Amino acid sequence: MDLSAVQRSVQPLVAATPVAPLEHSAENREVIQAVKALNATEMFGEENELVFQLDRQVHRIVVRVVNRKTQEVVSQVPPEYILRLHEDLLRRRE
Repeated sequence: MDLSAVQRSVQPLVAATPVAPLEHSAENREVIQAVKALNATEMFGEENELVFQLDRQVHRIVVRVVNRKTQEVVSQVPPEYILRLHEDLLRRRE
């Protein structure tokens, strides 16, 4: 499964450091801590981790289970085809 095109349009949420109100920063920290706690339980398998990312093409959050070693996407919500359909609809509106 070729994910090279997918990886170019999706950026990790934790990579950016936007300036946010204090309450948003606290909420973000809570979400990050919760995801780290889930990953520590190995709920998604020993080699997998939960990742939240922003799809910059459609400005939507993507939740993925990713293999830590290979970086292969095991599962994703919403599915990739839905994101690309949304992207296509946005382009047609322009």
